[in-house]
Amino acid sequence: MTAKVIPLEQRRAPRKRAAASPLVTDTISARPLGHLCNLSASGVLLIAPGRPRSEAVFQVRLPLGESPAAAIELGLQEQWHQAANAGQVWVGYRIIAIAPQDAVTLVQWLQRA
Repeated sequence: MTAKVIPLEQRRAPRKRAAASPLVTDTISARPLGHLCNLSASGVLLIAPGRPRSEAVFQVRLPLGESPAAAIELGLQEQWHQAANAGQVWVGYRIIAIAPQDAVTLVQWLQRA
């Protein structure tokens, strides 16, 4: 008999897909970290050009709109990564730090349809 695999939803907060795939930048090194795929109040999914170090911590700038003022800064910690296509890597990050004004911007962005 074959065991049936049932996917387990482990997300704690609903995620919203990014309309475009904005580039998320490491503010310390000024290097691109990857392109935003989806975002929640507690986490970020990026498609990255390479594999990050496990549990690595980053300070990033994440654009949420056309205007530079719509960008927020976050502290992220790598939670998991998985190979994607063409040498790219899916990377899941947990938000570990966010300024109060950026948290308001993030919540407003998440609430828009």
